[in-house]
Amino acid sequence: MIGVVEAMNEVSHEKSSARRPTGFGVFRLRRFARRDDGSVAVEFALVAAPFFALLFAIMETALVFFAGQALETASADSSRLILTGQAQTQGLTASTFKDAVCAKIFALFDCQKGVYVDVKKYTSFASIDLSKPVDSDGNLKKDLSFQPGGPCEIVVVRLLYEFPIYVSMGFNLSDMNGGKRLLVATSVFRNEPYQGSCS
Repeated sequence: MIGVVEAMNEVSHEKSSARRPTGFGVFRLRRFARRDDGSVAVEFALVAAPFFALLFAIMETALVFFAGQALETASADSSRLILTGQAQTQGLTASTFKDAVCAKIFALFDCQKGVYVDVKKYTSFASIDLSKPVDSDGNLKKDLSFQPGGPCEIVVVRLLYEFPIYVSMGFNLSDMNGGKRLLVATSVFRNEPYQGSCS
């Protein structure tokens, strides 16, 4: 009986060895195909670049909105100097008015070098021109004026800032030359009769 079992074991061993490929290279190849130790690292490498690009684009978009809101707040606050006649009676110039504007903007961007102030008076609300002061090449026109107007005159105060765009992800987030987005904060109002009455 023992001899029969041994003979059967020999036959099955011969059959299994006949089915099993021989050679060191084939063995290593099968062993490599079954391994999945580095699959997470490979998958992360495939999605890392788009993930970080999307993350930076979201943060940059949030910064653009935050900078725009800071500009709007500074425009509304500093426009009151002209609306109430303080800028006119104190003899504020374009430079001193810009200093008042920059006092309202805290550490978000370089206000003195980056923000442009445009103050114009108009004869009627219908004649107001709110088009972007950008030339055909996408550059900001820097020939801005400072006309605070007199009592009861219509005045438009605009603060302009060229915000640099670094991560656009294929979207056209920049509207100026050099990959910048023009942020514009506008205040339109009629001056108060700060000298007693309107002339």
